[in-house]
Amino acid sequence: METTDIRSTFKDKKRIVIKIGTSSLTHKETGRLNLTKLEVLVREISDLRNQGKEVVLVSSGAIGVGSAAVGFDGKPDQLAQKQACAAVGQARLMMIYQKLFSEYNQTAGQILMTKNTMVDNLNRTNAKNTFNELLKLGVIPIVNENDTISTYEIQFGDNDTLSAVVAALIQADLLILLTDIDGLYTDDPHENPDAKFISIVENLDEHFMQMGKSTTGSKVGTGGMATKLTAAEIATAAGADMIIANGKDFHVIHRIIDGEEHGTVFVGNRKEEFYLIDYIEKLF
Repeated sequence: METTDIRSTFKDKKRIVIKIGTSSLTHKETGRLNLTKLEVLVREISDLRNQGKEVVLVSSGAIGVGSAAVGFDGKPDQLAQKQACAAVGQARLMMIYQKLFSEYNQTAGQILMTKNTMVDNLNRTNAKNTFNELLKLGVIPIVNENDTISTYEIQFGDNDTLSAVVAALIQADLLILLTDIDGLYTDDPHENPDAKFISIVENLDEHFMQMGKSTTGSKVGTGGMATKLTAAEIATAAGADMIIANGKDFHVIHRIIDGEEHGTVFVGNRKEEFYLIDYIEKLF
């Protein structure tokens, strides 16, 4: 399928997961929230809701926002400090999200998850039921890892993978990862000016997986391209299309839905044998 053809189907997507990284939410100089960008993000998501679409927002930023609020220069190193910063930052994030969404007559709800939420069969079922009920009620779930009480999640977790797991869990048909890069390249464009942009990936084979590097261009984020390709592996196997695009301007959300040429598209290719818990156990 041509890239223009697959992009033209995005306007018909009904259940969409959008992941926003810390670097896309905060000012680079201070680490504090970029309220102008947040307002655009909320307006874009609210307009998707007005089109009758169901939207889940996976939002990073709790530790980063909390760190800036309590006076750390960047993220702290000690686990207890990270957890304390997450407690402050998550509360601030949700307060601002709920205030902004309410201005557009939308209701936001918070879901905090750990890896155990997905590994445990009963917890996973309950989480799925909660998502479905919130979406049925017209609520916009805002998801993050529960960094305040978890330990190994902070050390190994990332919201790229979490957003793909959520997309698979709720059977979303589109996952949008907004990051600080335009999409997938043949090499790291920050380091190699000759790196070529890849517009569409129809078959996510080992060749593409090897392009991922466990690095990130931002000092405030946690996920590099490797985690985004892992997310693509999960989401596409579950049947969802996925796109990696630049989050410097959140207006890109409606442009993506309108079928414009932004980001790298990973075409959904549901595997009959797909079982989410197998992917989770392989990762963790």
